[in-house]
Amino acid sequence: MDRGSVEFSEEELMDMGGVKMNEDFVEVTCGCTSHRYGDAVGTLRVFSNGELEITCECTPGCDEDKLTPAAFEKHSGRETARKWKNNVWVMIDGDKVPLSKTPLLKYYNEAARTSNGSNRPKSSQVCHRDEFVRCTSCSKERRFRLRSKEECRLHHDALADPSWKCADSPFDRLTCANDEERASRRVYRGCARSATCQGCTSCVCFGCETCRFSDCGCQTCTDFTRNVKA
Repeated sequence: MDRGSVEFSEEELMDMGGVKMNEDFVEVTCGCTSHRYGDAVGTLRVFSNGELEITCECTPGCDEDKLTPAAFEKHSGRETARKWKNNVWVMIDGDKVPLSKTPLLKYYNEAARTSNGSNRPKSSQVCHRDEFVRCTSCSKERRFRLRSKEECRLHHDALADPSWKCADSPFDRLTCANDEERASRRVYRGCARSATCQGCTSCVCFGCETCRFSDCGCQTCTDFTRNVKA
C-alpha cells in the first residue's frame, strides 16, 4: 500500500534521538514510562498518510511490532492510558518530550482533519482491535491485525471461509506445525478499561466503512450498506 512520501525539515528533527529518514517514513526512538515498570522503549515510524507504527523493544524477547501508539501505551503498562499523545515520548537533546509537543504528529493531525470520520487513524486505534481466526485443521488461532481497510477485508474473507487453514494466512508462512499465539498475546488491546476485555462498546466496532464492504454479498455487509444508504 502506497502511503506517500514523508518530509520533515532538519530543524523539525533537530536533536531528536534515533532519527532515520526514509522516502516513505521517518523513524525515531520513542518510549512510554510506567511508574511501576519503568521505561518501555520502541521505534516509531511516521507515515505521510497519518499512520503511526511502533515496534516495541521493551525487552530483548519482545516481538510486538506495528503497534498503534495507543496499543504501545497499554503494552508498556502505563497506568493512565488513552492519553498516548502525552504519554508516548521521544528524546530531544536528552529530554523526554511528549509527542504532542513535537512536529511528528503533523501528518496524523492533518489526516484527522481531512478524514470523513469513517476511517480516521484515531478511530481505528480505539475500535479495530486484533482478531483471530481458528484453523479448521489444527484448531489453532491465528492473529489478524485490523489497521487498514485491506487488513479488515483479509480478516473478513478468512472468517467467511468455512475451510480456512493456517497455510491460508496472508501474513506469515504458517503451517499447522507452527506454535499458536501465546496466551499473553491473545489479549485484546482495544479497551483501556480492562486488559482482558472480550468486547465492550468502547473497544469493538459494530460496522464502519473500513470493515464493511459494498462488494461483499454476506448478510453483515449487505445490512450495513443498506442502512448507510437509508
